[in-house]
Amino acid sequence: MVAPHGRPLRRRTVLTGSALLLPAAGSPGCTAGPAEEEDAVENPLVRRRADPHVQRDEQGRYLMTGSVPQYDRVVLRRAHALGGLAAAAERTLWTRPADGPMGGYVWAPEIHRVDGGWYVYFAAGDSDDPFRIRPYVLEADGDDPMTAAWTVRDRIRTAFDTFALDATTFALRGRRYLVWAQAEPGIETNSNLYIARMADPSTLVGPEVRIAVPQADWETRGFKVDEGPAVLVRNGRVFISFSASATDARYCMGLLTADEGSDLLDADSWTKSPEPVFASSPEHGQWGPGHNCFTTVEDDRGRTVDVLVYHARGYEQIDGDPLFDPNRHARAQVLGWKADGTPDFGVPVADGPLRLRT
Repeated sequence: MVAPHGRPLRRRTVLTGSALLLPAAGSPGCTAGPAEEEDAVENPLVRRRADPHVQRDEQGRYLMTGSVPQYDRVVLRRAHALGGLAAAAERTLWTRPADGPMGGYVWAPEIHRVDGGWYVYFAAGDSDDPFRIRPYVLEADGDDPMTAAWTVRDRIRTAFDTFALDATTFALRGRRYLVWAQAEPGIETNSNLYIARMADPSTLVGPEVRIAVPQADWETRGFKVDEGPAVLVRNGRVFISFSASATDARYCMGLLTADEGSDLLDADSWTKSPEPVFASSPEHGQWGPGHNCFTTVEDDRGRTVDVLVYHARGYEQIDGDPLFDPNRHARAQVLGWKADGTPDFGVPVADGPLRLRT
């Protein structure tokens, strides 16, 4: 969102054609589901769900949340197969209050399993200032996120009280980290990217380190924005994809890379790719791709395949503020890998079914 104002690689499957065949019920990592759930994936995956976040649970099921066009609540759906998310029933976990803090715009929820519990990280404004966006955490009182009661655990307190959003968390080598986007006093940007250690699911500890500032042309179109971080650890490296520029057709994705064994709290450990890694595709009719997450499927041989989930629009021209255009749809496609062990995002695929060929 934008406020107005190596090591050898395993053999992997590759994307071909336009359909993604997912594992049949009973395949490794997947549980048998209702007959009406489809293993096939059709793009758009879920309509009108921007900022999609997909998390697999211990049973291999897919949990998905994302921003709703009204920006007023946190929702969650679950399916046994990735393609089943399209028709899965959606539950409202939390609705913003009528007044006070968190009564403004509700943006970009993510669901995570942390220390054995379920948590949703999201950003919200205040009722009298909907763009006074700050990060918060919801906590489930049970082990099933679709039936548990959800309550606000806390606001995530950062070093400065400014516009902050898009918090995501990951653990590596026994340490848990938070990565997020925030406006920093004294820096003339809308948002930069930061990383810090976590003492618990809602508390930061130690230094908060700035790891990316929008400076390149592709990061500063319309707005000076780096936001929407998503973390993927592969091939001895930590990759953080992020989104840049205004939320219209100029929206695109960049990539930060650090060695897995480096000090992730040292800004010098991170290298930003000089060009965007994922951008609009006029040929395929997809505009403004961004705010992604990563998940996996198993192919017909039981091998793990990395999947990119993101949002994009099916048209370039927007009437009014693009932030309030509702048609950013959640989409999915296979994430490829280059010979040097870095991710190959490719280009946004056209609408229609997806296929994997082994």
